Amino acid sequence: MKKFFTTLSNIWKIEDLRVRIINTLLFLLIYRVGSFVVLPGVNGASFANQKAEGLVGLLNMFAGGSFSRASIFALGVMPYISASIVVQLLGIAVPYFTKLQKEGESGRNKLNQWTRYLTIGITALQAIGYVRSQIGPDARLISDPLFTLLTTVVLTAGTLFVMWLGEKITDKGIGNGISLIIMVGIIAQLPGAFITEFSSRTSGTGGLVTFIVEIVALIGVVMFTILIVQGTRKIAVQYAKRIVGNKQYGGVRQYIPLKVNAAGVMPIIFAQALMFIPATVQQFFPKAASNGILIAMSNSNSWQHNTVFGILIILFTYFYTAITVNPNQMADDMKKNGGFIPGIKPGKSTADFIDGVISKITLPGSIFLAIIAIIPAIASLVGVSPIFARFFGGTSLIILVGVVLDTLQQIESHLLMRHYDGLMKTGRIKGRTAMPAAAGTSPTVI
Repeated sequence: MKKFFTTLSNIWKIEDLRVRIINTLLFLLIYRVGSFVVLPGVNGASFANQKAEGLVGLLNMFAGGSFSRASIFALGVMPYISASIVVQLLGIAVPYFTKLQKEGESGRNKLNQWTRYLTIGITALQAIGYVRSQIGPDARLISDPLFTLLTTVVLTAGTLFVMWLGEKITDKGIGNGISLIIMVGIIAQLPGAFITEFSSRTSGTGGLVTFIVEIVALIGVVMFTILIVQGTRKIAVQYAKRIVGNKQYGGVRQYIPLKVNAAGVMPIIFAQALMFIPATVQQFFPKAASNGILIAMSNSNSWQHNTVFGILIILFTYFYTAITVNPNQMADDMKKNGGFIPGIKPGKSTADFIDGVISKITLPGSIFLAIIAIIPAIASLVGVSPIFARFFGGTSLIILVGVVLDTLQQIESHLLMRHYDGLMKTGRIKGRTAMPAAAGTSPTVI
């Protein structure tokens, strides 16, 4: 405990770090206050007891409850995330975007500009869909088409403002701004879910002992998720010795850390998008609502749904790892810098060796990721409330663990730069530092 307070004191002593933490908290406070501001022309009282389930519940969690409150930040940063993913995929499929990725800072600035333009278009389309699906006629105080136009403009402006807040946090705060905004939105749902589960257990079935068992299980799942996020396979790389003047360069052994889960949370997001197709088909085709397969696939707790969900996650993990990690580029960069893997010839042999290692570690990584993704369904089946079960795994837990590790890693870096002790007695905190990928490819913010 004494070391903990000493570390807090050291953090406060570093002026730059202190200012960055305060700025981050202020920007996040602005975001949370804005999430309670209801859209103009909407009767906020009609959303008081609205429950968000399924895809809506997932979006509502990422938006910190703004989605179900019809807030000006209802769409959150999800349109920006979608635009970032599209631009990242275009960088692999379209030569123009591939060229921009290789142009350094100027290319990244152009890609960021394209991402912002695409965010505006995606937000406008999602805003129209939000108005039609979530805001009923009884909640509208203004008649159409003025209401739809006004709400679309406000929701688009709200998303752009949240995106600006995220960029300011990254620039003047600590950690990745967009990731922190998503994390705060998820954490905002935790106290309510915790209280609801505690009340249901103490006043209903299970009792306090069952609730304690659930908390212990949650801690175990978090520890397991940390192992997956931080797990790496190190490949030794030897650099040739060079003498320049009176100084020696190279001649040392370093390591390439290949992530066990290089794809991060993206496979779960892609798989979830496909798993919502059966429910969408039922909504647009009422005659198909009685189909047994569609009913089973629409039930997130059924074994059919979770089996297909797990298989899709494994496939998407391989797919996303293949398009984001480029062994050929890694081998070329290593050769240009005079590096080689002991016992492996430079060039194609090195690329094949790295590709083989990635293929071997991706399989257990994808399986573990699928297990984490279906744990919430297992928790629901054993009696955990659906709201609290979401924190037992899936997208939300992986994002929480990754963002917290990244932020703590940055704080520890500031401490070590000023010759203070780190946050841990042994070793250093490892965040989600991306493995070497295709040249110019920037990792997705989450």
